[in-house]
This record gives sequence, structure tokens and C-alpha cells, in this order.
Amino acid sequence: MCGQRRTLGNALGALWLSIASAASAVESPGDLAHLYRRDVDQRLEVPAGEQRFYAEMLEAALREARVTPSTSQYVLLVDRNANVEAIMLFWRSSTGTVIFIGASPTSTGRPGGFEHFETPTGVFAHMLANLDFRAEGTENEFGVCGYGSKGMRVYDFGWIPARRTWDTEGESPMRLQMHSTDPRLFEPRLGTAQSKGCIRIPASLNEFIDRYGILDFDYEQAMAAGQSFWVLRPERTPTPWSGRYLIIVDSERAARPGWSPAPARR
Repeated sequence: MCGQRRTLGNALGALWLSIASAASAVESPGDLAHLYRRDVDQRLEVPAGEQRFYAEMLEAALREARVTPSTSQYVLLVDRNANVEAIMLFWRSSTGTVIFIGASPTSTGRPGGFEHFETPTGVFAHMLANLDFRAEGTENEFGVCGYGSKGMRVYDFGWIPARRTWDTEGESPMRLQMHSTDPRLFEPRLGTAQSKGCIRIPASLNEFIDRYGILDFDYEQAMAAGQSFWVLRPERTPTPWSGRYLIIVDSERAARPGWSPAPARR
């Protein structure tokens, strides 16, 4: 099992405790930005001008999708461009003010492999119709833990039409998920296109999103009505601004920006 390769379980346990100790201090998006810098171990230092550029892309994507969030909430944005491969967390007010929280490397669809899709662009809601689950930490026939170490949360956005890249036949449905990846083989490659179409993120970011209920708006609403969900850990500390939207864009950059360096070859 992946968890046997290194003491990731112990490290993640310590992360949960460290975040829990600071949970009472999360009174603003700025507080969460501080915790992001402290607790997410793979981060990108995005310049202010680039933050504004992506905030504008976020707003443009919402307009194009005709989505108008009625409450202040967190939003995740992914730039699938092969020269960027980054995921960014923003806070968006109900009136459209957008504040950058933090960014990390990601991996989206690598073209050409069999059953490899181009990660679709658009606005995707994290809904109860597609319940999340947690990684079992088991290896496939190639010795890879595709969802990462045991207990990592897998965020499910359902079946989405996506362009096939292994032939020229057009689109097929793919299951769009956001999840951790093999800690030894693929987490060091974040920042490059590696997946079959899903979004791979650092384990520490997965834990961060999980702990603070960043995409759990629908779960929070359902729990307020009396429902319960096994996938939600009891030690989670959601903020008042749980969101529900994952936005995927393509900046169409022809060169890699300095703030998003490619990982070293292994």
C-alpha cells in the first residue's frame, strides 16, 4: 500500500492537528491565506498582476456559464495550460470581489495516451448527486496508488463530456474528479500534464480543502437539514464560506511563466 512507502499518514495526522489548533483564527479570507502558506507544502508564488489576471478569468468563466453565486464563498480555479498546470484558491464575495488565497501545482490531462482525455474547461459544481469517497491506498498492477495514500478525499464532479486524445473521434463522457496522487511516483511531477483527464493535487492541499470544507457548500446545507455523510471527518473545521465551484480554464500561454516552474526531472 502507498502508505507503507513513507510515513505520510503520520505527517497528515500532524497536519490535521496543526490546522485544528489554528482553526479558531479563521475569521477572514486573509486568515485562511496565512494557513495556506503555512500548511500546504507545495505552493506557487503568484505575482499580484497574475492574481488579477486569473481573477478576471474566473469572473469571465462564471459569466459564460451563466452562474452567479448568491453567497460569498471559496472557488477553486485550475489553469490546464501545459505551460502552467496550476490550481488556485480564491474567495469571492456575493458582490463579485475576488481575493487570492493561494496556489499550487497540479496535473491535468496528458494527451495521447489510451483513454486519456483533455481536461474539460468550464464551471463544475460539487454536488451531492456525485458523492465523494476516500482513497483505499491500494496499488494497481503497476504499483501506483492512483488516488494517493489511504484516506485521501476524492472530489467527484460526475460524468462530463471531454475530448478524447487517443483518436480523432471527438468527445466521450469522462468522470471528472479532483484527487491526490501517488506520493512517490507522481506527486513530484505535479506542474506537468500527467493525468487521464482528472485533476491531481498535492496531498497537503487535499487535506486543506477537506479540513476547511472549501467545496462543501452542498454538504453543509444538507447537514443543516439533518443529513450525515461518512466521507466527512469529525475533526473538520469548515469556514463560513464553503463553496461549490471548480472552474477550469486554459490561459493559452505559449511559454511557462517564472512563477510556475516545471518540476525537476527524476
